[in-house]
Amino acid sequence: MERTLMAATAKGWTRLDADSAEALHVDTRIDIFDSRLSPVVEGARLEHLCTGAEWSEGPVWMHEDDAVLWSDIPNNRMLRWSAQGGMAVWRGGVEFTNGHTRDLNGDLLHCSHGLRAIVRTRASPGGVHAGTPDEIVVDRYLGKRLNSPNDIVVKRDGTIWFTDPPYGIASDREGHRAEREQAANFVFRFDPANGRLDAMTDAVEEPNGLAFSPDESLLYVSDTSAAMRGEGGGRHHLMVFDVDAGGLSNPRVFAEVNPGLPDGFRLDAQGWLYTSSLDSVQVYHPDGSLLGKIHLPEKVGNLSFGGALRNQLYIAASTSLYRITLRTEGIQRP
Repeated sequence: MERTLMAATAKGWTRLDADSAEALHVDTRIDIFDSRLSPVVEGARLEHLCTGAEWSEGPVWMHEDDAVLWSDIPNNRMLRWSAQGGMAVWRGGVEFTNGHTRDLNGDLLHCSHGLRAIVRTRASPGGVHAGTPDEIVVDRYLGKRLNSPNDIVVKRDGTIWFTDPPYGIASDREGHRAEREQAANFVFRFDPANGRLDAMTDAVEEPNGLAFSPDESLLYVSDTSAAMRGEGGGRHHLMVFDVDAGGLSNPRVFAEVNPGLPDGFRLDAQGWLYTSSLDSVQVYHPDGSLLGKIHLPEKVGNLSFGGALRNQLYIAASTSLYRITLRTEGIQRP
């Protein structure tokens, strides 16, 4: 299938290829290691929605127009896919955004490698529009620039939690090479109510993806320190913390993900964790057991639940966006 890439226009997103709205079923291979997974994946088929990115990351479901936005980091742009419009450039020149989420107001929050900041695009009637100006939410801790915010979640109390590893300042491929100013790679909490930014932990060597359990009593954080040392070195861990009034406590290894790294992940309503890896989406029970793997033909970067029933898992994998419909429900809001 021939695909022609086009640039974004000032008026908004621009269609990339005329055939991309047609989802193509691809070979669906699901390894089931625990029978508890069977009813969740029963009848599930993997769909290849579109391609044309260099490295896909940070998908977020936009419920207002039944669309997915995600980052093509090295190409410094955000992409959009919908069943009606296919794949398009939503914005170009986005300063190397990575992870995204929606806040309690429906605003779109970006992790910007290039700006070394959390950035907000405010929602207006009908959703979040490409032409709306961005604003900096936070870009400094104790007067020093952040490393390069990577992934982000919003708690029910409205606080914004994000990871800050150095990947965006390590080279010019996914940001701008620069010297680090922070003493460590923190997991941060920002409170929009008072403008306070707190470093919650530096117990994870290079924190990447993060997500809360359904009751928000646990915070999961991936450690992808192997990314800076090659796939064979460093850590491949998913860490978990207890969340209490004092912050985070009791850090421990939840799972070790192989092959590859646990980059981004999301949870469903029963607390199961769906994480990226080199060859699949790996599914973990809250007790830490690996329930199974949903194999993909490309390296997985990140994922997000979406659809009207929040039962469609959208998977950003290297050059492409995939979807699989499961018998479960994601917990992200709104």
